[in-house]
Amino acid sequence: MNKKAFLLAIFTVFIWGSAFASISASLQGGFSAGHLILFRFIIASIIFGLLALVPSLKFNLPKKEDILPILVLSWIGISIYHVCVTFGQLTITAGTAGMLIGSAPIFTTIIAVVVLKERIGTFGWIGLGFGFIGITMIGLGTGESSFDISPGVFLVILAALATSIFFVFQKSLLTKYTPIELTAYFTWAGTLPFLFFAPGLIQGIQHASLEANLSAIYIGIFPTAIAYLMWAYALSQSKASSVSSLLYAEPVIAIFIAWVWLHELPSTLSISGGIIAISGVLIVQLFGRRKKRKSIN
Repeated sequence: MNKKAFLLAIFTVFIWGSAFASISASLQGGFSAGHLILFRFIIASIIFGLLALVPSLKFNLPKKEDILPILVLSWIGISIYHVCVTFGQLTITAGTAGMLIGSAPIFTTIIAVVVLKERIGTFGWIGLGFGFIGITMIGLGTGESSFDISPGVFLVILAALATSIFFVFQKSLLTKYTPIELTAYFTWAGTLPFLFFAPGLIQGIQHASLEANLSAIYIGIFPTAIAYLMWAYALSQSKASSVSSLLYAEPVIAIFIAWVWLHELPSTLSISGGIIAISGVLIVQLFGRRKKRKSIN
């Protein structure tokens, strides 16, 4: 991974890590989950609409053959992901959600093996095993009793799978469109299903606290618009698997910000599971891939 892609990805992961606490703050401040999702994406859509009017950026319309892939990826990586994460955080903490999303590289690896026919070594499979053990422990740590898992866990795991699919398959489209064009298309198309939550939006904004509104505006500008754009630039300049591996830092950021801002921490079992899951990701990315490189040389 080159230096520019690395810096873009690291900055993006930091912003995304802050999104979980921001979502919780908005939900606790009076926003419904549906209104929060729609509000943040209206803000992001407006931002990209204004950018599209800048002559020097030269936005081009999507090619006919790419419209369906863009729509499908948008609905998976934007619509499904954000519905699952936001509704998931109704029953789990921001830090727990961050740890589960941090497992996304595990799903990215599985997609690469099953769909893209990539190979991983023995350590890679061991890492995947650690990853799933860690995810299970995170889930068990959210329940009120042993072997009781909060419903939000399943939603956020589905979100992790959705974002993995999104990151892997958007790479081919980045050879045809600039990162800003593609991110704008994804944002606009992904916002369409959120219009389902439109009824009562104005009243919801008025009912929410000032902190909740400021938090929602922050999410719309930074984690939604700016971060997705920077991530697309990073993906356009490096391998999807290399860039996605940096997501292991996201749970640490999410837990720290939630602790400082909201004074909440995941359970000890969930944190232990998070450490194991992240260790599994590192094993896959470092030792699993290293074996593959050695066999090529």
